[in-house]
Amino acid sequence: MFDLFISAFKLKEVRKRIYFTFFVIVVYRFLSHVPMPGVDHNALATLLNNNTLLGFLNIFSGGGFKNFSIVTLGVGPYISASIIMQLLTMVFPKLEELSKEGEYGREKINQYQRLLTVPLCIVQSYSVYFLLKSQNIIGNLSPISFASLVLSMTAGTMLLMWLGELLTEYGVGNGISMVIFFGIVESLPATFGQTLLTANTQGYSNLIIMIIAAIIVIAGVVFINEGARHIPIEYAAKARGSYKRASNFLPIKINQAGVIPIIFAVSIILVPSFAGRYLITLPNEVVRNIGFFLNTNFTSTTPLYNLVFFVLVVGFTYFYTAIQFNPEKIAEDIKKSGGFIPGIRPGKPTSEYLNRVISRITIAGAVFLGLIAVLPSLIQSFTNVTTLTIGGTSLLIVVSVVLETVRQLESLVEVQSYESFL
Repeated sequence: MFDLFISAFKLKEVRKRIYFTFFVIVVYRFLSHVPMPGVDHNALATLLNNNTLLGFLNIFSGGGFKNFSIVTLGVGPYISASIIMQLLTMVFPKLEELSKEGEYGREKINQYQRLLTVPLCIVQSYSVYFLLKSQNIIGNLSPISFASLVLSMTAGTMLLMWLGELLTEYGVGNGISMVIFFGIVESLPATFGQTLLTANTQGYSNLIIMIIAAIIVIAGVVFINEGARHIPIEYAAKARGSYKRASNFLPIKINQAGVIPIIFAVSIILVPSFAGRYLITLPNEVVRNIGFFLNTNFTSTTPLYNLVFFVLVVGFTYFYTAIQFNPEKIAEDIKKSGGFIPGIRPGKPTSEYLNRVISRITIAGAVFLGLIAVLPSLIQSFTNVTTLTIGGTSLLIVVSVVLETVRQLESLVEVQSYESFL
């Protein structure tokens, strides 16, 4: 690892990319500490500490939600727009054809994605305002003040999205992922310090349990992220008038969906809680009782919440994997290239075989993501330590971003070294 960084700094082009990455991160961290007025920040910090889901949203804002800064929404609306565009690409044939048109098609879809981010920012800005107002963290705003609040949060997200795209193009790593990554890492020192203070009064046994659990989760994330089933593929290659076999393999990852299913699940699991807060304010007694039920049973410490969250993550893992991995298309591509899986006939039998393999492998990935999603609630219930809010999802993001960035850095070093040699 250290040899990789030393080699990277020796190459001028790679060194410039690393410096640019640090510059963008400094600008981003500055923006996340530029607060907007009219908010009780102490009450907001208490709300985030007592609500795992809002703490999760704070992660995707890179800490901006905690400070109620101009980048309060973070890259959440952009991620939502990306997911929606992927779904629309599967539904509308024109978008699917556009996605296959190379660089031009990808650029057009990215443009639609940016445009879709704007209305999503407006909707999420209103949701944030409604949430904070219901908790008496922010007061009533005049129409002009409310419009300024919405426009400021929307502009902050669009600026952050632009910085992320610049980082992807001129820096190291995926810009959006790096924004989330540094938001998580930034909160670690303060969070760990609070946990140590809690351990002084409650004993260190719970802290040791949490550290062991974190190590196990990290090892599991690396294993699942890097784990893949290699399907052997053979091709008939012509050489000197005769045919011989050339072998290759098709890697099928255990976790095809990444962290996307958890994002989907969080978006839905937040609805009952928000709906409950609204329903209890209505005059109808039956509706109020429904609101009280939702408020009582859909908090991060209740069994019903964790069960529904787990089921949603597992279901969305299968759903997103089905979008990402198309056995029929892959089988057709293998057949067109003259390849075949040993013991399996080309065409439909190959498609059915790949479908069976991906269905079985996804079980492990789906259950793993489901456990990762509910892990913070389970550990906090077991240890009674609520200060260490970083959970399995955060570790999944951190480890995934580190692995992806290291791979890209290795690729940049190899390319620049090859070009220098030429």
